[in-house]
Amino acid sequence: MKVKNRNLPILGWREWVAFPAFNVPLLECKVDTGARTSALHTFYVEDFHEEGRHKVRFGLHPDRKGTKTEVHCVADVFDQRFVTDSGGHKEERFVIRTEVVMGQDIWPIELTLTNRDNMRFRMLLGRTAMVDNFLVDPSAYHVQGKPSPNPIECPPFQRQLADEEE
Repeated sequence: MKVKNRNLPILGWREWVAFPAFNVPLLECKVDTGARTSALHTFYVEDFHEEGRHKVRFGLHPDRKGTKTEVHCVADVFDQRFVTDSGGHKEERFVIRTEVVMGQDIWPIELTLTNRDNMRFRMLLGRTAMVDNFLVDPSAYHVQGKPSPNPIECPPFQRQLADEEE
């Protein structure tokens, strides 16, 4: 049996995040331990090839209360996966890797790109982005505060990335 570290930072059921690579300084996400992979709302996704690399161009609305603000992004495609949503529908999605900032921390995560127009939150933070690094308190929210403009890459996340690169 794996011993759990109860001294891990706490997350609430919703938190603020930022995506420096996409110039998104603030986006509210739902912390979802029932979702394996994190998902980011995109109102369009176009794949293309550039200099031999598979990429995606996508648009997102960082404000969950409206569509006035649009951010257009480009990222390398990390993978394509079939994902089953909470309604039981299977969908093939592009997967990207990028860094997310929450509170003072920054770490790499995988995100699936999908249209979440009918959902309350523009992003779900799934359990693979949190495993062994956080505990979730479902009665709390915004525990980590707004993302720092000068985040610190934490040692557990550095180890995780180093293990993946080997």
